[in-house]
Amino acid sequence: MKGVILAGGMGKRMLPLTKEDNKHYLPVFNQRMVEIPLRTLVTAGVKDIILVTGGNRPGQFLELLRNGKDYGLNRLYYTYQEGSGGIADALSLARPFVGDNEDIVVILGDNYFEHGIKIPEHKAGCHLFLQQTLTPWDFGIVELNQSKQIIGIEEKPKIPKSDLAATGCYIFDSNVWTAIDSIAPSSRGELEVTDVIRWYLPSVTYTEYTAYWSDMGTFDNWNMVSRRVAKGKWSLWDY
Repeated sequence: MKGVILAGGMGKRMLPLTKEDNKHYLPVFNQRMVEIPLRTLVTAGVKDIILVTGGNRPGQFLELLRNGKDYGLNRLYYTYQEGSGGIADALSLARPFVGDNEDIVVILGDNYFEHGIKIPEHKAGCHLFLQQTLTPWDFGIVELNQSKQIIGIEEKPKIPKSDLAATGCYIFDSNVWTAIDSIAPSSRGELEVTDVIRWYLPSVTYTEYTAYWSDMGTFDNWNMVSRRVAKGKWSLWDY
């Protein structure tokens, strides 16, 4: 299984810090933000990773991560997303890196899974990591039927159909490229990952993540995660 870290975008919610630097290069206590999802994948057993970056100063990632050997990787590749075409657009840039009939695990570069992730045995389709949220209007929210199967997903719904949010980690089989090719840009002009997930229905499975999880895409969340890392809550890596 190959890993994909999505570390592009313009980081507008983190201005002025992201005026010159990529958001994912910001420090989180004693490391850079991008190192957290990278270590999450490595400790889950993923040793071949491509980093999709964008925005300002992409060369910083190469200087920091180099060839990935210091992190236990076999291979670390890089590619660059022009502009902000959405998560699915960024993911499409990883296609040449992934072999035929190969699954991928995708993680957003600002996501913090405090106890790491466990990659389930993945036969086909799409697998999500979900967590209950008190603010469902801020996330992609899944809809479940009475059998607890996912039957829908909606991005930032005004009237949520559950409180289960899709976190920023996804597992896709090799049909993901067909899914990306088949979707159209949203009203925001972006290729949305929720549309890719919707393409897979009804063969979408999930793990409900019960440990602490957060994105680091706002000042509040970034500060909260930094404090947790400083207190030793992050325990995936000896550094």
